[in-house]
Order: sequence, then C-alpha cells, then structure tokens
Amino acid sequence: MTMNRLFLVVMFGLFSFLTKGQSMYEMPKSVHTRWASAENWKGEKGAGGMENGGRKGSPKFPLKAGESKTLAEVSQTSGIIRRIWITVIDRSPEMIQGLKIRMYWDGASTPAVSAPLSDFFNQGLGRMATFENECFSSPEGRSFNCFIPMPFKTGMKIELSNETKTDLRMVFYDIDYTIGDPVTENTLYFHAFFNKQYPTTLKKDYEILPEVTGRGRFLGVNMSVIVNQTQYSRLWWGEGEVKMYIDGDDKYPTLCGSGTEDYIGTGWGQGVFANRYQGCTIADDKKLEYSFYRYHIPDPVYFYENIRITIQQIGFGMNDEMNLLRNLKSPVYNAAEKLEQIDFSKQTKAVFERSDNISSCAYYYLGKP
Repeated sequence: MTMNRLFLVVMFGLFSFLTKGQSMYEMPKSVHTRWASAENWKGEKGAGGMENGGRKGSPKFPLKAGESKTLAEVSQTSGIIRRIWITVIDRSPEMIQGLKIRMYWDGASTPAVSAPLSDFFNQGLGRMATFENECFSSPEGRSFNCFIPMPFKTGMKIELSNETKTDLRMVFYDIDYTIGDPVTENTLYFHAFFNKQYPTTLKKDYEILPEVTGRGRFLGVNMSVIVNQTQYSRLWWGEGEVKMYIDGDDKYPTLCGSGTEDYIGTGWGQGVFANRYQGCTIADDKKLEYSFYRYHIPDPVYFYENIRITIQQIGFGMNDEMNLLRNLKSPVYNAAEKLEQIDFSKQTKAVFERSDNISSCAYYYLGKP
C-alpha cells in the first residue's frame, strides 16, 4: 500500500468515526425522550412509577384470551420509536405465535405491521433462540428486542392482542421513543408483512413480499422452513433463488440470488450462526426445521414505483440420493419452465421442484403509512 493510499484510508476511518459519534454527543433541538411501559402507559412526563407510592407497583400486566392492549400511543406530534422490548411468562409456541403485534402510523385505520409476536421479532417456528443482529436480539432466548427506527409524522399506536384460548398472566415491556423529531417528505414509514403457506404450491414461488406500490426500501426478512420429509425425503431443500421484481419488472426480476443459504451469506447448506446482517437461528437437522434471516442495511434495496419479492422451492440430489427420489410414491419433477418428470435412467443428479412449509416476516419502509 502506498503512503498516499494509507493516508486516505486513515483519514477516511477517522472521518467515519467522528461523524458516527456526532449523533451521540450533539444535542438535537426540541427532541424529548419517552418510555411507554406498564408503569407509564402513555409515556407522560412525570407520570412514571406512580403505583404503590412509586415502589414497583405496576411492572407488568395480564392479557386474557381474546383481549387487546394498547402498549403505546402518541398523537399530534412527530417522533421515532427507537427500541421495543417485550418478555412474557408463557413462551410456548402456541402463545408466542398466537400473540399478535400491530402498529399504526399517523392515525391510519389499517396497521402497517400485523404479525405474530415471535415472527416479528425474528423468532421463527415459535421456538425461542439466543441471538443478536443489527435489528433484533434475544440475549438469553427469553425476550424480544427490536432496534429498527420507526418514524411517524403526527402519531403512532402499538397494540398487542392475545388471539389464543389461554390467558397470559404476565407481560413486561418497554417502548422507547422520542417526540419532536424533525421529519421531511423523504421520511419513510416502517412496515412488516407476515406470510405463511403450509404447504407451498409446486412451481409457484413463495411470496416474501407481495407487490407493494410506491417508493421505499426493502429492509430484509426472516424466514422459516419445515421440510416436507414425506414427499421429498431428507434431501437438500434450499436451492430456490430469491427474486426481487422492482420498478416495473415483469416476467424476470432485476435482482436475483442463487440459493437460500447463499442469500444469507453462507454456502453448501446452513448451520446455526448469528451475524450482524445475516444468520440462521435454528438449523434442526433431526426435525428438519430451519429459521434464518438477511437484512439489507449495508446493501440497500430501493424502489421508486413498486416491488415484489419471491423465493423458489427447489431441491437438489445426486448419486445415491437419486435412489431416494426414485423410491418416492409421488412423481418428482425437474426444475424447469415446463413440468417434466426426472428420467432416472439417464440422470445422476437433479435440481427438482419442491413443496415445503414456509413462513416469513418481511420488513420494509414505504413513503406512505
């Protein structure tokens, strides 16, 4: 490395450090910090911890079956949600998938977020895992944390609903936000889309995000797969490509990946790992259950007219694995434009069409709530 290049690298690093730190030591104008919790439902000034004479009188609340509770609500001001933390006494799959979180921006009647609690917080399959990434974390597998900034211009509301048949005895939470933040016409609203298809349809790509119109940014997705063992044995299931159709794309997308494990930054199958922007929190090779994520933060995906995102259900087998496919009762088809069965007399390997159980929660920003 030449001295000139070394000097540029050092100066760029110093500049990055200083500019990153500015938001930590510079005081914004007329921006105020608020926490909503069971000790101060509305995040009101000077109104926290009033129960029991201020001696921890209301740290939690119950949520009966069929009941909904507003966790935070603000009106007639701008602001940004900075952090959400929730933990519940019952973390069974039935409960954490049956609890639904909904978010509304600027008085909208339709939620911008409506998803199972576990899936929204990057905990797929209703199975708690210990992990940390840029957007979510669960330090010991007992809580739900989200750090995605969620701006609003005139107000917000966050609700939690118990859609199970079981009463929930304890919910603890904090929603940390600021009010008075400056917003502009370029400020985007946070959204999340939950989808579940048990099972997927053969040759019909699973929709991570159905078509969304407007301008915005796709932030990322967490996905879960329960492999169809009965129909396709225990062969590799993740050859499907992620495809992102943006700004008028028709039959073919502008952005196209090369496989499930490739999309989350690994290769040749996937085990458990948790990186800052990509990871796999569950890789159960016995039950054949997998949960994984990818967040497009250093590599933004912008759209100006519309966006639609899908993933194919495609598997792979070779050599002795072909015997497993040959012995299946159902026909197996090559991955091709037209359905054609595998010719086991000629093929020693196959990339084939699959149908598995898939669920996902996709995150994106949009110019309207």
